Amino acid sequence: MVPQRILVVGSGGREHALVWRLARDPHAPQVLVAPGNDAMERDARRLEVRESDVPGLLEACRREQVDLVVVGPEAPLAAGVADQLAAEGVPVYGPGQEGARLEASKWFAKEVMREAGVPTARAACFGDLELARRELDGFGPPWVIKADGLAAGKGVRVTSERAAAEDFLAGCLEAGRFGASGRRVLLEEFLEGEEASVMAVCDGSAALLLAPARDYKRAYDGDAGPNTGGMGAYAPTERVDAALEEEVRRTVVLPVLEAMRRRGAPFRGTLYCGMMITARGPRVVEFNVRFGDPETQVVLPLVEGSLSELLAGAAAGQLEPGVVGRRAGSVVAVALADEGYPEAVRGGGEIIGLDGIEERPGLMVFHAGTRRTERGWQVSGGRAAYLAAHAPTREQARAAVYDALGGVGGGGWRARRDIAAARPARGAERRTG
Repeated sequence: MVPQRILVVGSGGREHALVWRLARDPHAPQVLVAPGNDAMERDARRLEVRESDVPGLLEACRREQVDLVVVGPEAPLAAGVADQLAAEGVPVYGPGQEGARLEASKWFAKEVMREAGVPTARAACFGDLELARRELDGFGPPWVIKADGLAAGKGVRVTSERAAAEDFLAGCLEAGRFGASGRRVLLEEFLEGEEASVMAVCDGSAALLLAPARDYKRAYDGDAGPNTGGMGAYAPTERVDAALEEEVRRTVVLPVLEAMRRRGAPFRGTLYCGMMITARGPRVVEFNVRFGDPETQVVLPLVEGSLSELLAGAAAGQLEPGVVGRRAGSVVAVALADEGYPEAVRGGGEIIGLDGIEERPGLMVFHAGTRRTERGWQVSGGRAAYLAAHAPTREQARAAVYDALGGVGGGGWRARRDIAAARPARGAERRTG
């Protein structure tokens, strides 16, 4: 099926990248977005429907004669939006609620990986603070502690300080820092290596892997500071060559699809594999059940052909990998974030000079937490926008991004200055979570 009218659900930078790329498919489909943001109006028509409003989404699909819905964020997937739309006959790209548990519960993901024989870090799950404290000696230092549920990329603490580990445990299990998402925590084996993000478009049994990416989760330069949702990314990463990519497909993606099929919940959507490339081979750090953010902003510009046909085929259980190819070159993206992100987002900052950047060859701007003003763009969320560039090499793409960033003004926002820089010292590569 060649979708002519596509509804993207969501309003962030990932959804902006999806809207941007789908609008550039060869057959020029009409793209709608609900609820979207001010910047998406250039490529899509916005609908005033919340991403969690299933009756509103259903009514919009019928009124607009939508051929395909692409659900962007994890929260509506975890709430079962895809199930409810599919039950009404609406073609949906995105897993049902049971499949979404691979992201909504890290312990569920561990159980599936154990069943499927997927290589991952050793872990244990706790709902009791004292039990978790007693088990710290068996997992560190350094300690890797994760809230079991969804926490917007902030539910992970990696530390070599026992007091900090105990504080994080108490914050989750006693103080309710992450609400229901933190009522259980995982203690996990620390993995040494280099991170890579591999996203697979899945139809329940088959999968097509997109270009592997590398993202930067820490808030500040040099991989310092707390975890965030992601401060930048680049693709492809040479750390995942063709042989390693095939190994990930064979030992991670396909076994998970088989395990979910055995459970009666075929996984149709994007399986995001957060990997650590260790001396013993690739190990899974986490699964997401949707396109990554900010990885989508660097991977989708490298997709040639008809992305909408690829997603529609996967949604129907009939993947057609031949409808897309990989574009040559490299893409680098840098997040422009509220200056207090991730722990003290204030909002109200101004980003001046983003308009017009996309007129320059190879440059793209994807908006997330912004509002249009007379002077430019106001910061209204943690990660406000992403500046991205495509070029023949990563070095050229990086230079183009930071050259463009040099012309962006205003205040109340910041950006890392080391995204896609030359490989850091070995110690800086040792990350997990």
